[in-house]
Amino acid sequence: MTANWATFAEAEPDLARTVEDRFGGFTHHILATLRKDGSPRTTGLEVRFLDGELWLGMMPNSLKALDLRRDPRFALQANPGEGTTMGGGDVRISGRAVEVEDLETKKAYTKEVEPPEPFHLFRTELTEVVRTYVEDDTYLVVQVWQPGAPVRTLKRT
Repeated sequence: MTANWATFAEAEPDLARTVEDRFGGFTHHILATLRKDGSPRTTGLEVRFLDGELWLGMMPNSLKALDLRRDPRFALQANPGEGTTMGGGDVRISGRAVEVEDLETKKAYTKEVEPPEPFHLFRTELTEVVRTYVEDDTYLVVQVWQPGAPVRTLKRT
C-alpha cells in the first residue's frame, strides 16, 4: 500500500509538518536507490513539497534517475545539519518513485522550481515515514507511519 504526500499530511498533520520542516532546513539531502546489482547507491538530492506531492527532480540520465527507472524503490534521509543536535529529530521517507513525463505536469512544476533543462521528475508514493528523536534527554523515540495505519510510537531508554 502506498500514499502520496497529501494523504500522509491529512492523516498525520503534526508529523508531516515536522518532516517538512526538517527537509526545509537544508537544500541537499541523501537519496538511496538500488544499482543494477542490487547494492545501494546514495547521492545528494534536492526535494520539493508542492501541490500535495513530494517531488524528486534529477539531471538527465543521472545514475540515480536510471536506478529509479529500473527499480522505483527509494529511501530519502533528511540532512542532519551541523553538529549533533538534529533539531526536530532525524527523518526518513521510503517509497516508490514514479517518473512523470507528462509535459503539462512538468511545466507546472517548473513554475515553482527552476530545474536545468532537460530533467527527470519523479512523484513519490510513500510506504513509510520515520522520525527518530531524543525526548527529555532520557528516551529515544521512534515514530513510524505507514499508509492505512496510525503512527506507531516506540520509546527506548
